[in-house]
Amino acid sequence: MLETYKAESGHFEPVWTLEIQTLPEDTDRILDAVMKVHPLGYGRYHRNASISATGCETAQPQAHSTTTAHKAGYTAGQTETYPMVELKISIERDLGALEQVMDAVLQVHHYEQPVIFLREDWASRAAYNPDNTNPNRWWNNGRGLPDQLD
Repeated sequence: MLETYKAESGHFEPVWTLEIQTLPEDTDRILDAVMKVHPLGYGRYHRNASISATGCETAQPQAHSTTTAHKAGYTAGQTETYPMVELKISIERDLGALEQVMDAVLQVHHYEQPVIFLREDWASRAAYNPDNTNPNRWWNNGRGLPDQLD
């Protein structure tokens, strides 16, 4: 149904969204690794991603897990809680691209069993016009772009 959706403002494309839980300081490393195999394009922009505010992840590593093998003094079944963010990226629904992206993520992720969710989504694509006179666009609204984060 969305394959035939066509509005003046644009259309939707089928994508896979990967939601990757990771440490806040590891997002750039993951994105850099993915960029070696995929441009993470969104319209005419590359390296597009969304990074949530820092929250926490919690788990109870079981016997024979990496935690029990490598964390001194850890007893299996104890609850651990660590800071984390959700890094969201989207790619076209192409199995070869997904395999390359997942290999890149798993190679540089700090966990041997990272929490990654894969969803089938539809991403909007605007009817691109860099000379658009819409007063709400950042180049027309008098405010410009927001300040960049460091």
